[in-house]
Amino acid sequence: MSTPADACARLVEALRRLLARYAGGPVELVETHISRILLTPAEAYKLKKPLRLPFADFSTPAARRHFCEEELRLNRRFAPALYLDVLPVCGSVEAPRLSGDGEAIDWVLRMRRFPAGSEFDALARSGALAALDVDRFAHRLARFQAEAPLAAPDSAWGTPVQVAQTIAGVFDALAPLLDDAQAVRLRRLRAWVDARQPALAALWSARHAAGWVREGHGDLHLANVVRWGGEVTAFDCIEFSPDLRWIDTLADAAFFAMDLRAHGRAGLAWRFLDTYLTDTGDYGGLAVLRPYEIYRALVREMAGRMRDAQGAPPAARPDYLACAEALAAPPQPRLLITHGLSGSGKSTVAAALLQAAGAVRLRSDVERKRLFGLPALADSGAQGIDIYTPEATRRTFERLREGARTALEAGYMVIVDAAFLRRRERDAFQALARERGVPFSILHCHAGVPQLRERVQHRRAAGGDPSEADLRVLARQQETAEPLASD
Repeated sequence: MSTPADACARLVEALRRLLARYAGGPVELVETHISRILLTPAEAYKLKKPLRLPFADFSTPAARRHFCEEELRLNRRFAPALYLDVLPVCGSVEAPRLSGDGEAIDWVLRMRRFPAGSEFDALARSGALAALDVDRFAHRLARFQAEAPLAAPDSAWGTPVQVAQTIAGVFDALAPLLDDAQAVRLRRLRAWVDARQPALAALWSARHAAGWVREGHGDLHLANVVRWGGEVTAFDCIEFSPDLRWIDTLADAAFFAMDLRAHGRAGLAWRFLDTYLTDTGDYGGLAVLRPYEIYRALVREMAGRMRDAQGAPPAARPDYLACAEALAAPPQPRLLITHGLSGSGKSTVAAALLQAAGAVRLRSDVERKRLFGLPALADSGAQGIDIYTPEATRRTFERLREGARTALEAGYMVIVDAAFLRRRERDAFQALARERGVPFSILHCHAGVPQLRERVQHRRAAGGDPSEADLRVLARQQETAEPLASD
């Protein structure tokens, strides 16, 4: 007796033959745990499998049409040029037609095809994923989230109960797919999450109230980000469940960062987070970031094993269970501050170190501007705003100290990127490290005066950097700097 799954498989093969005639050549088939995609040289045709799962119901043609249309609508927020239309499949399973007269027996989403290997997971595996790709995507995600609709104050999305249920659902769904030894590892991870639930519940509630729950992507792993048409863009967001799409903004960022780690690109993961946090200023959310990353790693492990259970051809993939375990055992936090005149290389050193060692960075140039509602690259002087008064400096260092405290409490290594030319500024952060019981270090950066002057002038002329230091600022620093001492 033929099942809906059998009929779907026959329909896909018939459509494959039909599209091959149109295209004049072979049509590739790509399969996920919930969809099949037929690839012609120029286009992609995506059909949803007739499944009823705990998180999605595609069991009827009407449901598949609805979710194809939702997929088109929602993904045009990210990649309007990539998503074309939804087409009815008419005729019969054995002799289908795309569009035309007659009752639709199924529905397909039609997209433009991008070159094979341009997805970020493929670029990461080949070593072709560049730091610029990650920076551009971090900026794009931050902009998208800033403009995304906020969940209503009385919405259940992103509340402690809803988030806890979603995470518990992944543990429950994954457990039967593991062998005994893996199941023991999963139980340890669940205990790690459960032990933090009371504190997380308070954080999730506060973030919901503060407007951090928005309509996002929901499935932001590397295979769903592509370098295409001179841009980097997300695609293939969650269309089948508002619960999985209306989420904390950091839950989307965590997915992308986690998958960089899982693909062996931890340095790029930290670079992504640095750029993303610089844009969003969401350092207050760091305490939920690691739990979100662990949850996202388990989502990917679950998706891969569900695909295996459906009999899909074996595919190499990262060990997401091991990735989750590594995230649950981070190194000891520590606090580092930079020290040096403008142009001495502090930000360059901090950027390299945060990628190599894995750290959160706070930049005085950025946070000073944020206090005045200015973007990182804005020219405060051109807008007639003096952001370098003694009071502004005091408030900037207070903001840096509170941000560092938040990151340390969340268990992260922290680099505070500022000149720290006055002893009282350095002492305040050394006291913070002592209070938190973490190691404290000063990264001293030095260059000769001619090189300092050259770097400062070049940076001001080139633009594209948050620092507004010029030669007058450099001269004033040289006159007033208080040197480091042994204590």
